[in-house]
Amino acid sequence: MTENTLRSVSVERTSTGHFTATNPRGGTIGFGTGSDPGDTDFTPVELLLAALGGCTAVDVDVATSRHAEPTGFAVTVTGDKISDELGNRMTDLVVTFSVAFPDGEPGDRARAILPRAVKSSHDRLCTVSRTVEIGTPVTARTADA
Repeated sequence: MTENTLRSVSVERTSTGHFTATNPRGGTIGFGTGSDPGDTDFTPVELLLAALGGCTAVDVDVATSRHAEPTGFAVTVTGDKISDELGNRMTDLVVTFSVAFPDGEPGDRARAILPRAVKSSHDRLCTVSRTVEIGTPVTARTADA
């Protein structure tokens, strides 16, 4: 992979069951197991769902907000976590958009392209959903500490 295509994050353990992911720009997000009562940290599965929704949301926002600023923009991502002969995994992933635009011609244009923007993101633009749908091998290895 070249420097132009490589994407990365680093993950460090901060305490038992809690971690921080850091991107090359210095942004961080905490996450954990979600097993402690009152623990509000995202779990890795919830981060996957957020990545699916967020990736498509960015694409759709860019396409529609050229025409009108939305008055409401929410994305819900759901799926079933199962364990079977293939191991633990998510099935039946669904990304649902609820987007509203103001009355008038610009809002009408944005509303008209919304379904096409969602479809285009899903079918070819969103790297996250395309990777999940197509399937990409993951290599897990250890390095000297």
